Amino acid sequence: MSGIKLIVGLGNPGPEYSATRHNAGFWWVDCIAHDERLSLRHESKFHANVARVGTGGGELWLQQPLTYMNRSGIAVLSLVKFYKIVPEQVLVVHDELDMPPGTAKLKQGGGHGGHNGLKDIIAHLGTPNFWRLRLGIGHPGDRNEVANYVLKPPRAEEQRVIDEAIDASLRVLPLLRRGDFPKAMHQLHTPPKPKTDSTEVKP
Repeated sequence: MSGIKLIVGLGNPGPEYSATRHNAGFWWVDCIAHDERLSLRHESKFHANVARVGTGGGELWLQQPLTYMNRSGIAVLSLVKFYKIVPEQVLVVHDELDMPPGTAKLKQGGGHGGHNGLKDIIAHLGTPNFWRLRLGIGHPGDRNEVANYVLKPPRAEEQRVIDEAIDASLRVLPLLRRGDFPKAMHQLHTPPKPKTDSTEVKP
């Protein structure tokens, strides 16, 4: 099975959006760039900030669309066409209202769930069959408050567990690059076992 060749982190460009919940996908890509000591560069032909990760595990592109969320598909389509990447080799990382902060889930295909970034990518690629990494941000409880909610920073305790979920999901990146999606999903979706005290004396 072919592995991931393009990781698209969704968000909105500009410093006024950088700390907001809707930019969780940008945060994930920034973490990879930091770990790999890479700088994302503006590539106008891809309407995005882009970086190439070294060949260990095969070529991998990182992309942060600069088109604003509801036009993300323009950026994704331009890069996949140029490098001949198929949708099944694309991972889109995005914020997810329907999961609590601290949760990360991996899946392939499905609908857009009202997420404007996913909606536009599906429309431009002509298929929903790309992979998604959903980072839970929670829901404000009132759908009329969603637009305001996603464009505000998480509370401190939410940010802490979102960062932990990002760290946990980054650990499956080598599996995603190899195309071992079942193992990546099992590892990410299986809660860690509680630690036991090795000094405890059993009866």
